[in-house]
Amino acid sequence: MRTLALNLLLLAGALVLSRLSGAQDVPKTDGETLSGRHMVLATAVRGHPAVLVAGFSRAGGNGTGAWVTAIHADSTLAGIPVFEIAQIAGAPGLIRGMIKSGMKKSVPAAEHDNFVVLTQDDKAWRAYFDVGDDQVPYVLLIDGSGKVLWRGHGQVEGQILNLKTALTVATPSR
Repeated sequence: MRTLALNLLLLAGALVLSRLSGAQDVPKTDGETLSGRHMVLATAVRGHPAVLVAGFSRAGGNGTGAWVTAIHADSTLAGIPVFEIAQIAGAPGLIRGMIKSGMKKSVPAAEHDNFVVLTQDDKAWRAYFDVGDDQVPYVLLIDGSGKVLWRGHGQVEGQILNLKTALTVATPSR
């Protein structure tokens, strides 16, 4: 009986610590890719590591392409899925179509399937990415359960090595 009580206490402590450390699930928001497919990122990334690159404003979104290009150009990161996210929930509904059309024209067609436009759950996504300044891009390396293994934001220069190191530590068989 004493062992059971101790185990329950340890489990409760672990749950509290995971909440205090900011551990949270990938928001289960419906989105649409630039190729027109319906996508729920939480489902798409389940079971394997992935990199999420997000913009929460026009300025922040303008910086996501450099991250995606640098990740795709690095052989160490080859094979890891990369999803680019544009959170446009704050934009008026009347211009969202124009915003999406502009993104579709500026993003290479080969990346349209992994570019997700979100129009809801802005607060949840900002919390998940720990957004402090929406004028810069945000990057997360997550494991197959959605746990954040590494965070970055701003310019890609000087940070890609940290992303590669985090991936190597998280997946030593790579």
